[in-house]
Amino acid sequence: MYNSIVLVKQVPDTANITGKVMKDDGTVNRSMLPAIFNYEDKVALEFALQVKDTYGGKVTAITMGPPRASDILRECLYMGADEVFSISDRKFAGADTLATSYVLSEAINKIGSYDFIFAGRQAIDGDTAQVGPQTAEKLGIPQVTYAEKILDIKDGKIKIRRKIDGGFEIVQCKLPLLITVLKGAADPRPFKAKRIMACKGAKSLTELEKLTEGNSLLYIDSLVHEYESRGLFIATLSADDLKVDGERCGIKGSPTKVHKVESVVLSSDGHDKISATKEGIGKLIDQLMEDRIF
Repeated sequence: MYNSIVLVKQVPDTANITGKVMKDDGTVNRSMLPAIFNYEDKVALEFALQVKDTYGGKVTAITMGPPRASDILRECLYMGADEVFSISDRKFAGADTLATSYVLSEAINKIGSYDFIFAGRQAIDGDTAQVGPQTAEKLGIPQVTYAEKILDIKDGKIKIRRKIDGGFEIVQCKLPLLITVLKGAADPRPFKAKRIMACKGAKSLTELEKLTEGNSLLYIDSLVHEYESRGLFIATLSADDLKVDGERCGIKGSPTKVHKVESVVLSSDGHDKISATKEGIGKLIDQLMEDRIF
């Protein structure tokens, strides 16, 4: 049996991002964009669930973000995750990859024993592919990036096929380790109807607090106890819970700053018409090779 922790992230839909959603401090005003489950992280969750299906064990999903990120944790439960954690605190806001990986590593240490940490190769809002490797470095464990397929797990070792330029390579690594997976490595399983019915009422502390607003008959302590007893409480880890260094969190701990975001529209002043003949197709191929597209 193997225990897996999966790093997931709720990201702004960057298909709609423009300079207008940037704040003065160089961070994204996420409230102005629709939020979605980062797809590569969903693939990482699928990898963890496949390990559980084959070898047994437990899958825990964690996300760092604002309270509304609990939405994707419910999706993790619908897919088959056994436990979820929200890492949320105003002190974490505006974090770059350095600050994010620091907080995630501290959260993983607090959660406890694991054999695997799975993560998507990168998130679509930053496209840095740094959080996974930086987290592994802070935890002091090996990492395998660009994973395409798990080939075998036995005797405390895992064999993985990973993508490289021009092909692939097969690597073997000792457990525990962190693995980042590629977008096309697997198709995330659909939500299970039974789990949707069982877990759709799962709520975080912030969401339970909203239920008590304006209702004198509801008490937060009683609600938390009720939801915990039903296995529907999404635990939240704050800066105080993790006992992190405030100077290494959020904007204070983030040396990386976004200077400017612009919308780029590609256009052309003219076009060439390609005739549907052998000569026309040959001319197109020659042009593509000349432009190094082929």
